[in-house]
Amino acid sequence: MNLPSELKYTKDHEWVTIEDDVATVGITDFAQGELGDIVYVEVETLDETLDKDEVFGTVEAVKTVSDLFLPLSGEIIAFNEGLEEEPEKVNTDPYGEGWMIKIKISDASQIEELLSADAYKELIGA
Repeated sequence: MNLPSELKYTKDHEWVTIEDDVATVGITDFAQGELGDIVYVEVETLDETLDKDEVFGTVEAVKTVSDLFLPLSGEIIAFNEGLEEEPEKVNTDPYGEGWMIKIKISDASQIEELLSADAYKELIGA
């Protein structure tokens, strides 16, 4: 299983990378593996400001639909529009072309609450 050590993670199986005050978010390799073949990603919260742990969208796989939870409070400033045509990128490249949203972080102190790669491995029993 692929868990890049430079990323941060959440207990809800999202990954986060931070550059200045913008966070890029997607779901982990573990999460996409558990979901199976992803057929649709929906994010209707673009340009909205949400609190940490609020639902920002859904990911639909062949067998299930799962909510996506915001790892940090802030404004959703970008959605990976490539996922509209090719949602399977979440399966094939979850940490690259499969990213989902970018957030303008409103509370940087929340970054400390994210999990390291080692802590996430422990959470999922890897």
